[in-house]
Amino acid sequence: MSDEQVLRRYLCIHYPHKVSPVAKGALTAPRIVEALTSVIGPNVKAMQSMLFIKSEGRPGQAWHQDECFIPTRDRSLTAVWIALDDATVENGCLWVLPGSHQRGVIYPARPQQDPRFDCTTEAYDFPYRDDDAVPVQVPAGTAVVFNGYLLHRSLSNSGGRGYRRALANHYMSAESLLPWRLPADGEQMAVADYRDIVIVAGVDPYAYKGIADIARPHSRPDQEGGCDR
Repeated sequence: MSDEQVLRRYLCIHYPHKVSPVAKGALTAPRIVEALTSVIGPNVKAMQSMLFIKSEGRPGQAWHQDECFIPTRDRSLTAVWIALDDATVENGCLWVLPGSHQRGVIYPARPQQDPRFDCTTEAYDFPYRDDDAVPVQVPAGTAVVFNGYLLHRSLSNSGGRGYRRALANHYMSAESLLPWRLPADGEQMAVADYRDIVIVAGVDPYAYKGIADIARPHSRPDQEGGCDR
């Protein structure tokens, strides 16, 4: 198969910064770091990167808050979503509910079976309507920076042909612990402070703990809109 045919088989590549110098460079790019230190503070660490590949007809993601999945609980979790293609309503750009991060509330989540979305849970019971959502249409090369409590989603790529690729990186204050997860015999085991991180600005107050190499880069195959996890 051609590179393009292979790429169309996948929805997402997790932790590309561990195998790609280009992705690692994007994680620590000076202009990105400048924006992060202005909203988080002088000491910033990264814990995750994801390369989203959404070719035509492929699903988006339902309403969610990143904080629900990455539990910083100090409100410092920040996403940097970098458009690698022009992101439009037609090809499945981000939609956000402006101001939804300000309450600092983590809304409940439930399984969903909507074919417009990848097999994820959806947030619900929040005081906003779909009509309140604003599309984030940006040209390729634009970085969208938003808080981990912000409700956001994306719809399917309804374009005739083409991708809506994006590199999404997640950061937080280096002063805060990260009670995240470790893989344990195929399951997830919570730890008090997840240390598979990259310091991107300032100092690491917990440097004495060392840095772990836990997460493994992997790809998430396209299920043609199905829910086979």
